[in-house]
Amino acid sequence: MGSKQSKDKMYCNRYLNGNGPPSLEDQVAESTNRPSKKINSKIVNGNQPDDGRMSITRLRRNVEGYPDCDAIQMNFEFDDGIQAENHPNPGQKYYGLKTEAFVPHNHKGIKVYRLLDKAFRHKLLFKVATTSSGEERVTFTDIPLKTKVEGGHDSFSYPDPKYLPKVTKILISKGLK
Repeated sequence: MGSKQSKDKMYCNRYLNGNGPPSLEDQVAESTNRPSKKINSKIVNGNQPDDGRMSITRLRRNVEGYPDCDAIQMNFEFDDGIQAENHPNPGQKYYGLKTEAFVPHNHKGIKVYRLLDKAFRHKLLFKVATTSSGEERVTFTDIPLKTKVEGGHDSFSYPDPKYLPKVTKILISKGLK
């Protein structure tokens, strides 16, 4: 049991057996009952639309490549709106977005989820951009999200053993800790 993967499996099994740290749902409930923390002022906010909503769900299934863990599903939703001064064409309409992203429900996955949550609060995950067809719409930034729990080798799917370390490094480079 000396490998990193074995350690993750052991943590995940311990977590699923109820002997690990508090559940993600309990952690979220606890954080919403605390006085709000001041957002780190050293992090520059992005231009994600203000009306975005993020929620989470614990799935009783795994993401491909992490067979012994449940998954955390992050749901993101933006309504259609009018671009603000920090968007490409202020005053013009943009189309919203409804999407989801996934991480494994293990130690590293929870760490990534927390960093992605901070990135969302700092408006760094999404932006308004012009598509190749000329439409203005909410789209992803340079922070990669896994929008499929399985499916192969595209950049949006698991399995991808390099994803968690890669996205952690990107988020830390943006000042998130």
